[in-house]
Amino acid sequence: MRFPIAIEHGDEKHAFGVVVPDVPGAFSAGDTIDEAITNSETAILMIFEDYIERGEALPEPSTIESLRKKKEFKGWTWAFADVDMAKLSGKAVRINITIPERLLASIDTFAHEKGESRSGFLARAAAEAMAA
Repeated sequence: MRFPIAIEHGDEKHAFGVVVPDVPGAFSAGDTIDEAITNSETAILMIFEDYIERGEALPEPSTIESLRKKKEFKGWTWAFADVDMAKLSGKAVRINITIPERLLASIDTFAHEKGESRSGFLARAAAEAMAA
């Protein structure tokens, strides 16, 4: 799943800072922009582990377009953190399920549009349904 991140530029004395507007408390930094983005993916996963332990639904990502209009992010650079949702539940286990072909096609399309894998989407949807 892809989450928009706001990157505050660093300089010779300061790292690049990253804020994840859709995930309160998720922030990171790095000596380079690439490092800051990679570190933000780890930060998001750590926050999501807390959400799961508390039985809370995970937040949905906003669009960069909606977030970049906020005054607090004026002059920041935008990117995406690509979060592998399969990493949230510990060890992945391969399963065999039966599902109607039409539904599977819809799941694949939806997951792709959200930047998720089929497995990641199904795991997240199941976790959210059980938390409700």
